[in-house]
Amino acid sequence: GKDLHLDIKKSVVLDKKTELIWKFNKINNVARCGFNNDPVVFDKYEGRAELFRQNYGLLLKNVQHSDSGDYTAFMVSYEDQKVTCFKSLYACYSSDAVSPVDLTVDSVSGSSDSCNLTVTCSTVDSQISSIFTCDAQNCSLVDKGSFKAQTYSSNLTVNLQQDLIVCNHHNQVSMEQTKKDIKRYCKEKPGKIQRHHIHLYILQNHVLTLCWGSCNQSAFISAFFLSQDVRNCRFCHS
Repeated sequence: GKDLHLDIKKSVVLDKKTELIWKFNKINNVARCGFNNDPVVFDKYEGRAELFRQNYGLLLKNVQHSDSGDYTAFMVSYEDQKVTCFKSLYACYSSDAVSPVDLTVDSVSGSSDSCNLTVTCSTVDSQISSIFTCDAQNCSLVDKGSFKAQTYSSNLTVNLQQDLIVCNHHNQVSMEQTKKDIKRYCKEKPGKIQRHHIHLYILQNHVLTLCWGSCNQSAFISAFFLSQDVRNCRFCHS
């Protein structure tokens, strides 16, 4: 009855003629995601699976023995290209569950039209550091950094989900997650474009600058390393 997180370890880039599909035992479609489209979970797995647009990882919820088998991610265009495959995956594991994660806001500063946050994302009983780069739609792993393993293998990932900063700690047994709402710390004023430059520290080792803003009903999130000029952040115009 545990949740199972399947990660894609390589970079995935979709275009207008390409989509990514997760399959079970090569014939059953689990979920898919197209270029600039939200992920879609097929009927049989509705409520039982989730596809993350940021890194195209697949989350299987409350796995049962009948869920054991091969899970493969394909990039589909004029021909299928295998991206990753989990062979003979069993719903029962002897590994330990992951430890919880902490996501804390260390400081907030800004003016009437900008907001700066410094946050720390860390695990309780492990030391994991990673660097991510994000554009308006996706977050991609740049450098896995350091990982001091105990008795099991796990991953720490940071994703952007609309107005939320999300920290995940997961392995093949379980997943721990914590979130922070940007709007709780950066208040928007009606009719104004808000520019939020958010610094993400992962175990205080690496810094990522996120530029977040909204115009009316549309919203966008972009991210750049501090070595780049923050003027590269794309904002909508009235």
